[in-house]
Amino acid sequence: MTKQTIKQKNYNKITLENGLRIITIPQKETKAVTILVLVGTGSKYETKNISGVSHFLEHMFFKGTKKRKTPTEIAEFLDRLGGDYNAFTSEEMTGYYAKVEANHFKEALDWVADIFLHSTLPIQEIEKERGVIIEEIKMYEDNPMRYIGEIWKELLYGDQPAGWDIAGTRKTVSQIKREDLLKYMATQYVAKNTIICVSGNFQEQEAISKVKNQFLNIRTGTYKDKPKVNECQTKPQTKLLYKDIKQTHIALGVRAYNIFHPDRFVLDILAILLGGMMSSRLFNKVREKLGAAYYVRTNYESDTDTGEVVTFTGVDNAKLEKVIKTILQEYKKITKEKLGAAELKKVKDCYKGRLILGLESSDDKASFYATQELLMKNILTPEQIIEKIEKITAVDIQRVARDIFVPEKLNFAILGKHKDDKLFQKLLHF
Repeated sequence: MTKQTIKQKNYNKITLENGLRIITIPQKETKAVTILVLVGTGSKYETKNISGVSHFLEHMFFKGTKKRKTPTEIAEFLDRLGGDYNAFTSEEMTGYYAKVEANHFKEALDWVADIFLHSTLPIQEIEKERGVIIEEIKMYEDNPMRYIGEIWKELLYGDQPAGWDIAGTRKTVSQIKREDLLKYMATQYVAKNTIICVSGNFQEQEAISKVKNQFLNIRTGTYKDKPKVNECQTKPQTKLLYKDIKQTHIALGVRAYNIFHPDRFVLDILAILLGGMMSSRLFNKVREKLGAAYYVRTNYESDTDTGEVVTFTGVDNAKLEKVIKTILQEYKKITKEKLGAAELKKVKDCYKGRLILGLESSDDKASFYATQELLMKNILTPEQIIEKIEKITAVDIQRVARDIFVPEKLNFAILGKHKDDKLFQKLLHF
């Protein structure tokens, strides 16, 4: 039974009596439809002994249901339709989706509801998937561009859920039992913690009716919230991990704002300005002028309770010190010199263009709207976001830069053939 209906220009949202939210995003110009199920749980909700359980459970939803008893049956059903389907786990959410040709909506919805509500978690598949996930962890460890991100997270948050690898560790994955998966699913996978999003070309009232019917028996009740993140830093911090590789991969940045902060869009613009495009300041300095790296990128990364601005790059070992100094100089420069009108316009136009292009497809739209609803319980339309971006001034950027680019928020993670971080500690100052 429907409790609340909110109709907007771009989307509609229905909240059922049991707390389940249904978001519909009609898009008549496409020939596709996406069904996305998001649950408000992830690695930040875990305890240490079952670190990685969110990700493990996500894998297991593809291993068998009462209707589709084997992994092959689950995969073949949408493969025969040419569908795109997958799942993902992050710190604060887990998602399952299927994207198909619009006339296969009914089949895709049945498939998503089946794996979400009726997975049997077969013992033999758990044992096999345990090995698969451990190999996945090894794969990430062998990829320096990705692994530096894990070291960065450990540096900032340490031994608490915010600092743990989403996939867990080899030890915890080896110890997770079927009972752990069932208990976690029963606790977190409930109606009030779940969003069903339908995006693309579909008949809206028919789709809503079918979603209600398919998810009629979803679990109800309360869910466990995540523990508060402990952030305590009074001076620059470094974390070095020795690895016999040909480059040094680094993450150099600062603690910043979470997604609820009024200046979060200023940080989006600041990150693009620094290293978010090929004509950005750091891409130009580190790659084009110094020739010291292939990839250089600056990200603003945020969740409901954490945020950071960080530059990632893989550097020629001989030019490492120069690159560190260059990144820090660019950080400091923004606090000292006000951004010019032409550069500010370029960065804003880049942001707006990416936002619009990033919402061309049904799956991108589903993720955009459902993620906002899940994490913030509030949805900003593209038009509302662009309005906020237009209001950002050079003064705003300088003000925010002065707040975050200070020594006590500075962090530096290093992955490469280095055994002593004393030199790096000496370099960490503005």
